[in-house]
Amino acid sequence: MSKRLIIVGGVAGGATAAARARRLDEQAEIIVIERGKDVSFANCGLPYHIGAEIPQRSSLRVQTRAGLMQRFGLDIRTRHEVTAIDPAARVVHVRDLVGERDYTEHYDNLLLSPGAAPIRPPLPGVDHAAIFTLRDLTDMDRIKGVVDSGAKSAVVVGGGFIGLEMAENLVRRGLAVALVELLPQVMPPLDPEIAASIHRELRANGVALHLADAVTAFEDATGRVRVQLRSGTTLEADLVVLAVGVRPEAGLARDAGLALTERGAIVVDEHMRTSDPHIYAVGDAVEVTDPVLGGTTLIPLAGPANRQARVAVDNVFGRPERYRGTQGTSVLRVFGLTVAATGAAEKVLRQRGVPHRKVYISGGHHVSYFPGAQRLNIKLLFSPDNGRILGAQVFGGAGVDKRIDVLAVAVQARLTVADLAQTELAYSPQYGAAKDPANIAGFVAGNLLRGDELFLYAEDLDAAQCQAWTILDVREPAEYEVGHLPGARLLPLGELREHWQQLPTDKPLLVCCDSGQRSYYASRFLRQKGFDVRNLAGGMFFYRLVHDPAGHDATTTRAAASPPAGRSDRVAALPCTPGGPDSCG
Repeated sequence: MSKRLIIVGGVAGGATAAARARRLDEQAEIIVIERGKDVSFANCGLPYHIGAEIPQRSSLRVQTRAGLMQRFGLDIRTRHEVTAIDPAARVVHVRDLVGERDYTEHYDNLLLSPGAAPIRPPLPGVDHAAIFTLRDLTDMDRIKGVVDSGAKSAVVVGGGFIGLEMAENLVRRGLAVALVELLPQVMPPLDPEIAASIHRELRANGVALHLADAVTAFEDATGRVRVQLRSGTTLEADLVVLAVGVRPEAGLARDAGLALTERGAIVVDEHMRTSDPHIYAVGDAVEVTDPVLGGTTLIPLAGPANRQARVAVDNVFGRPERYRGTQGTSVLRVFGLTVAATGAAEKVLRQRGVPHRKVYISGGHHVSYFPGAQRLNIKLLFSPDNGRILGAQVFGGAGVDKRIDVLAVAVQARLTVADLAQTELAYSPQYGAAKDPANIAGFVAGNLLRGDELFLYAEDLDAAQCQAWTILDVREPAEYEVGHLPGARLLPLGELREHWQQLPTDKPLLVCCDSGQRSYYASRFLRQKGFDVRNLAGGMFFYRLVHDPAGHDATTTRAAASPPAGRSDRVAALPCTPGGPDSCG
């Protein structure tokens, strides 16, 4: 007897599950029930059609209902909604939203892929006609219609993926954009100094940032929207996009008596099986294992949803497979900046009391002598005991995606920083370097674990603490004059061997440059001459990100990658505003 599989929900999880099921069993009866009009569309591309970067709406329809039915022999029912599940009878109750009739269907196995719904906070005026959320093609069409009709301004509420993508694309369409974020930073999964690079990029492209602030009410302003903020600020715009997060759509599962987590997500095991042995669940509505720190995590991303669907269906059809967990690998473009992350962030490691060490490195995404090198920056987190890589964050221009993928594999494979240093990666001048930035991150981390390098971190250094050190700036005079640490004395690296004996010995030495590379060369030399030396981790570049997290200095992520005359580093120094919020002298 052939198996009967009912899949609730399409898009990433459901559509993938249906196609995989057909590949495994040609005789199975596979029914997909989707309450929307489209069973498969590229929801990650919605902001980019609004911004006209994806010009054709049809490009977002990855597969049509008719195409999937013809290709895979599926029974796909769009504009139908499962209203209830009876696990004991293995029956779903279905509502035909077009024909307005109710019926039931029996299943052998049921797969839930309901996704997550955008949160619409219960604020006064939130039902204004010009306030939108973005989840599907219909939402996209509504927002694009307002933009196409001549909108001049917008307020985006929320600084996660959708909020940032919408801000970029609305600016692309010529709108004046303000972004409101409750937290002191956008992209909450990132560490603050990495998020600071996004703040700078947003401000450099004209986005008005309102960080650590919140909307308290919306009001009508003759068809426009007046947005009241907790700080007392009032904003007015032609449209508002709410992007404050999503909530798992687990109502069906809850009403059917399936186990849910405290956060309202569906509980699944490593096979994607719920608390009912005949019901599986995948995608944004489920909590899964955190493979780095243990426990469970809720990470709504398309990649994991696709892999979970494959694992679930394999188990449905008798192929034992397990889902290894979600480590949160992601990448985001914000104007000219690309930011990516994988594994645990430092703030999470701190919250959980997990011992860790960190290094920062900066370099060109390929060799400097080949035209077009762009700056690339890596933060690497690892265990102090065995060097196991716990997480990484990368930002810059080109090449960020390549490095985060290397580091994501390293995290999943539980590699160490020694493994990373030895990893063999492709090299050609236009693509990388013989010592790739990923390798260099492994080198620097290894130096720290062996004691060859001792760091002082920017968060541990303010103007008062600078008095405890003799600060040696080994950059070139032009870089020093733009901005330097309070009390820092200039001694370019090229002159160090001639003048090192003139350095005072009454205090320990703190050596700094732009990225930490030249200061590493200097610190190694000076340590072997008997000095007590620390290197400023990440150099002045990361110092500015730490001490100006709101990103008021919008120039710091836009430096060219070509070194100025006299520089030994491959990446140009970045300006530091004298007397500015980054505490430079």
